[in-house]
Amino acid sequence: MANSRLCVSLKGLKVLTTNYALLCVVLMFLSACNPAPKHTEFLLKTGHPGSVTSVSYSADGRFIASGGTDNTVKIWDASTGTLLHTLTGHSGSVKSVSYSADGRFIASGSYDNTVKIWDALTGNLIRTLAGHTDTVRSVSYSADGRFIASGSEDKTVKIWDAATGTLLRTLAGHLRGVRSVSYRADGQVIASGSWDKTVKQWDAGNGNLIGSLDGHKSIVSSVSYSADGRFIASGSFDKTVKIRDAGNGSLLRTLAGHSGSVTSVSYSADGRFIASGGFDKTVKIWDAGNGSLIRTLAGHSDTVTSVSYSVDGRFIASGSLDNTVKIWDAANGNLLRTLAGHSESASHSEPATDASYDSGE
Repeated sequence: MANSRLCVSLKGLKVLTTNYALLCVVLMFLSACNPAPKHTEFLLKTGHPGSVTSVSYSADGRFIASGGTDNTVKIWDASTGTLLHTLTGHSGSVKSVSYSADGRFIASGSYDNTVKIWDALTGNLIRTLAGHTDTVRSVSYSADGRFIASGSEDKTVKIWDAATGTLLRTLAGHLRGVRSVSYRADGQVIASGSWDKTVKQWDAGNGNLIGSLDGHKSIVSSVSYSADGRFIASGSFDKTVKIRDAGNGSLLRTLAGHSGSVTSVSYSADGRFIASGGFDKTVKIWDAGNGSLIRTLAGHSDTVTSVSYSVDGRFIASGSLDNTVKIWDAANGNLLRTLAGHSESASHSEPATDASYDSGE
């Protein structure tokens, strides 16, 4: 009887072993057919549909453009909150939006590796700029509207002719992906922030590297010039905002107050204030002159991914992983309206935590 039971047990073990081996083969096959997403992306856990990744005010303050993980760009009436247009054409999450200074055009950068230029009045797609080999994280119009700078996970900044879509030059020097680009007001210099923890300044005319600014202890997520071009603000996953002299690169002050990574910074047009947003779900307003925290705007229920001052400095728009755009009174911090319209994420959402961002390149 004991021998019979042993034989049965051995047969059962053999079956289990065979089934396990077959399961391993199946899993290996599925993994080969469905490769992991790009190493620079981290999929968001369920529960954060339609995340807003970027916001930009038009120069006249009448409109706000927002980009989202639903692969769309949306145009809103800033005074009423009415959704005017939904721009479709990207095949991946929209990571950045930027209005031209005259308000006629919107540039958008995407996970699909392209930059698209849209007619801001009609919502029609004008042209697609292809050349990056990885996610386009940031786009910035020059003040005269003639050029667009784009920063990508392929470690480069590219400069495009906005009228023709021609690639004019590629700026290479960052050791890791570029997360943010910003034109200086005179259009002669571009600043870029990177996963390599540096801010670099480039000559926009010839593409030469002017200088590299160190000091942040983690990813530089956002860069913004003051309107007069004298200063650069940079936000970082080290939870700080740094203000530097754009001429000599010297560090003037460090703004500490966020309890999580800083994702976005924006100078007011008069250069007196800086708005910042972060993983702590807040927008903070700082005195750019002395670095003091003026007020904290609380109302988002998830990470604030993007902030943008209106040109007159009266309002701040913020985008969030909570699927909304909020408009705030910059003077008193009051929440004026909430814009909701981005639909469920189509693909490649933003990460939900600081750890997700910091876990890899």
